[in-house]
Amino acid sequence: MGLNYHRGRVAAVRRVTPHMARITFAAPGLAAAGPVAPDAYLKVFFPRPGETEPVLPPTPVAVEVAAWYRSGYLAMPDDVRPPMRTYTVRAARPDAGEVDVDFALHEDDGGPASTWAAGANVGDTVAFLGPHGLYEVPEGTGWQLLAGDQTALPAIGAIVESLPASTRAVVYVEVPDRAERQVFDTRGAVELHWVISGDRPRGEALLDAIRVADLPGGAPYAWVSGEAGMVKRLRRHLVHDRGFDKRAICFTGYWRQGMSEEAVGRANVAASS
Repeated sequence: MGLNYHRGRVAAVRRVTPHMARITFAAPGLAAAGPVAPDAYLKVFFPRPGETEPVLPPTPVAVEVAAWYRSGYLAMPDDVRPPMRTYTVRAARPDAGEVDVDFALHEDDGGPASTWAAGANVGDTVAFLGPHGLYEVPEGTGWQLLAGDQTALPAIGAIVESLPASTRAVVYVEVPDRAERQVFDTRGAVELHWVISGDRPRGEALLDAIRVADLPGGAPYAWVSGEAGMVKRLRRHLVHDRGFDKRAICFTGYWRQGMSEEAVGRANVAASS
């Protein structure tokens, strides 16, 4: 991850679905960085209550990310450290100096990012660190499987819309209800499946749908993201039951059931110490 901070000022806010807000930021430095990958992600820093913009940790010229997190971000005083969450660059427009970031809005248990996004106004300021991306299709791939829960929807949308003409992709996205479905503009040959979770635990319906899916033959590439436990189980199914090559699966646990991103980060730091 490039350790470069970028300030972002809210230029526009709109609801893509009832529980997904697309916020456009004026962020010329970030937009000029270009699309490192269609699933490019950022660390987003939010102001604390009473602040107009977040106070950021110092950034050395070159540092390993885990070391920055431990000795830079976590070392900040608790009453100064800004809330930080990871989000996808849904779209970048370098000529306009703008980037779009989609925020899932949680009415009952929203964390600092969801709460901020729900009340965001033009002129509000955040900061970004990154971007970095993981999506990389091996040469010789015959088709792609893209799968994830609602947190992966922005990245899946960006990937689908970046597909070259006629590229075959089978896409499974789990959302809580039909109102959260989106429309993608793509040149690819995309087979899109919306999986409605309803009241089921997140990830269950997605796993069930893919386990019984009639998938294409040929050399696949899989991109799987969402809740960490679901991602682990789905990867295991693809490798052991479907015969996918481990090296042709990109998998990321975007979040972990019952833990905030900060709690996960602290646990990872403790495990690596």
